[in-house]
Amino acid sequence: MVFLEFFSIYVFGAIGYGALETLWRGYTHWTMIVTGGACACLMHLIATRMNDPLWKKWIMCMAAVTAVEFVVGCQVNLRLGWHVWDYSNMLLNLMGQICPLFSLFWFLLSIPCVYVSRALKRYVFVKQARIE
Repeated sequence: MVFLEFFSIYVFGAIGYGALETLWRGYTHWTMIVTGGACACLMHLIATRMNDPLWKKWIMCMAAVTAVEFVVGCQVNLRLGWHVWDYSNMLLNLMGQICPLFSLFWFLLSIPCVYVSRALKRYVFVKQARIE
């Protein structure tokens, strides 16, 4: 059952991240779809498995997404030279891969994502487990 839960979250995150980036920039890259799925799973873990206050969950989700974005960026942009994104012109960027402005965006996006994850866990995945 846990596999189905995280597979569903992964697919939702992959599609959602790709769609969000397409709306924002007009296009996306397949690595962002993979990254979005991974970020959604991390956010779901934080949202549903930890007993911290909501504001701490939002900060942890923001930090998780920023960290994943940095690691993926170092691989696909710096190591492989694919130039999927470049924040070099952004204030206080780190190696052109992350910047405070986009971390703020991840924080703001974390707020609804935590609520959605908790609701899915409570009303979809737990109820399904009871049925089986």
